[in-house]
Amino acid sequence: MAGRLIVGTDEAGRGPLAGPVVAAAVVLTRPQREILLDLGLRDSKKLSEARRESLFLSMSRLGVLWRAQAASPARIERMNILQASLWAMKRSVLALAVEADRVIVDGNRLIPGLPFDQRALPGADDIVPAVAAASVVAKVLRDRAMTALDRLYPQWGFARHKGYGTASHREALRCLGLCPIHRPSFCRKILP
Repeated sequence: MAGRLIVGTDEAGRGPLAGPVVAAAVVLTRPQREILLDLGLRDSKKLSEARRESLFLSMSRLGVLWRAQAASPARIERMNILQASLWAMKRSVLALAVEADRVIVDGNRLIPGLPFDQRALPGADDIVPAVAAASVVAKVLRDRAMTALDRLYPQWGFARHKGYGTASHREALRCLGLCPIHRPSFCRKILP
């Protein structure tokens, strides 16, 4: 695919009980790709928070082209998590405003209505650098959003668990109930 414009896209936050799902789309030049790989770029789930932040800063310094889109908890409830994730991916890819030769989607689903050649590839976030970069962007932005939301709803501890179903989050739900950023359909199993 030398010389072709490849866009990688991935999301973060499909499983949490609260907060948005965030998708990102990234284009890497060859020099950017090589530098980021040398810095340890890989699937964001395999990186520490500090390493993700460092890579995100490096991407900014290198001028990496990226766009992101969040799907709110209300949209997730309305569409379901899969459709909301695909919606956010589509919007992030289109926001790049480039003519992609191919979009590599992490996972096993293509993005409906995307006007570019696509390939869905499970595990792409660990083998395709542009997808790995998209996973880092999406995870960093989502974590930052959850930390900011923690200031609005401090009782639930979002800065610590980022909305995932940890023991402390489940206990807060049992004691406090839902706040406006919870996903009610995700919380039904926890609440009486």
